[in-house]
Amino acid sequence: MLIQFLIGGIVSICNITIHALVMTVVVRVARASVSATNHPSLLLIITMIATVSVLMAAHVLEVFVWSLAYAIVGAVPAEGGLVYFAFVSYATLGYGDVLPVERWQLLGPMAAMNGALLFGWSTAVIFDVLQRTMALGSQTAATE
Repeated sequence: MLIQFLIGGIVSICNITIHALVMTVVVRVARASVSATNHPSLLLIITMIATVSVLMAAHVLEVFVWSLAYAIVGAVPAEGGLVYFAFVSYATLGYGDVLPVERWQLLGPMAAMNGALLFGWSTAVIFDVLQRTMALGSQTAATE
């Protein structure tokens, strides 16, 4: 059981690192793009599409990190899809149609915990970017 926690912890830390790097870039780019514009609505639309798209790409990358870990340790039976199982676990869907091998059964819940935390973090950043962009739109409208 200890090895499962160790592997799950290492993969989680890798994903937290990926997420931290992506979040730093997203926040910095969003702050830099918050400049005077004549079209605050267009800025809001473009900023939110870009922010959510980048965060979705980060989550997909993190799912692939989990599937790589599953492949390395042989956690998913041959008939089960590695990426599919990783997505179902990470997104906390838990369909139960693919089960990990008994020796690695704690990795699925650890992936779910990791995904839930990183989805929450993404939601917080999306909200922050939305607030900052809307505040810019209000300032721009007030100065016109």
